[in-house]
Amino acid sequence: MASGGLKSVLFSPGMHSRAASFGLLLLRLGAGGMMIAGHGWGKLLSFQARSAQWPDPLGIGHTPSMAGTVGAEVVCAALVMIGFATRIAALPLVFTMAVAGFVINAGEPWGDKELAVIYLVPFLALVFTGPGAYSIDAKIAGSSRGRRKGV
Repeated sequence: MASGGLKSVLFSPGMHSRAASFGLLLLRLGAGGMMIAGHGWGKLLSFQARSAQWPDPLGIGHTPSMAGTVGAEVVCAALVMIGFATRIAALPLVFTMAVAGFVINAGEPWGDKELAVIYLVPFLALVFTGPGAYSIDAKIAGSSRGRRKGV
């Protein structure tokens, strides 16, 4: 794949109106910020104490499983918030929330899965839509590609 092709995959902001791009900005800031503040940051701060008992649904070990979760919930969520490599950064969040909802809580009632699925949805939407014009991706791709004229 040519470098232009890779650049368009990694940094495509999508083609959105200003209003839609503003909505995507709110979605990125809200979902990413709540993920970090409500989930990732606490796991990061308690990593050493909690990692030995962390669930290991993929069979890769407790510590690597928690490291992957923290990486998604802190690093990837921050990348989504600023709109940098957004489509790619959202994928580990989608994966992490799918595992939490449908593997870790597989036999549990819907209420135990619901929060993970609620987080999964906006990150999955961002994989398909891109971050919009108000993102670092749009600056990298060239501002004219990230925004359509109009409201």
